[in-house]
Amino acid sequence: MTSLVRNIPAAPSAIALMHFSNRLTFETDCSDVHGSQQAGEVDFVLVDVRGPLAFERGHVPGAINLPGRLLTAEGVAGYAKSTLFVVYCAGPHCNGANKAAVKLAALGYPVKEMIGGVTGWLDEGFELSTEVQRPTAIGCEC
Repeated sequence: MTSLVRNIPAAPSAIALMHFSNRLTFETDCSDVHGSQQAGEVDFVLVDVRGPLAFERGHVPGAINLPGRLLTAEGVAGYAKSTLFVVYCAGPHCNGANKAAVKLAALGYPVKEMIGGVTGWLDEGFELSTEVQRPTAIGCEC
């Protein structure tokens, strides 16, 4: 008898290696963002793409608020094209981060999604902040 898990065979190891390695070029997780912050190795701009009210209620420390619907060439014009943006939204139930990533990539910026969003951040036991963060000098020519 075959389990539901094995009902569809797993990909060969070489294909699985390529698939999972490629996924890591598109995403990071809450633990990696937090670890980078704790080590003082923040070489990316963390962007909360939710609306201003949600951002004010609580966001990942160090994030700037740039709602996806307002993400435009003018809104990111002060950042060098080499700036890595890490976007997140409410959590796995929200596709706002994906929509923002599409916009940033279309504008020519490297971008990753912080999978899990606010929900993942809280699930990891990390605290949210209500402090408003101004854009940092990382990649910003402002």
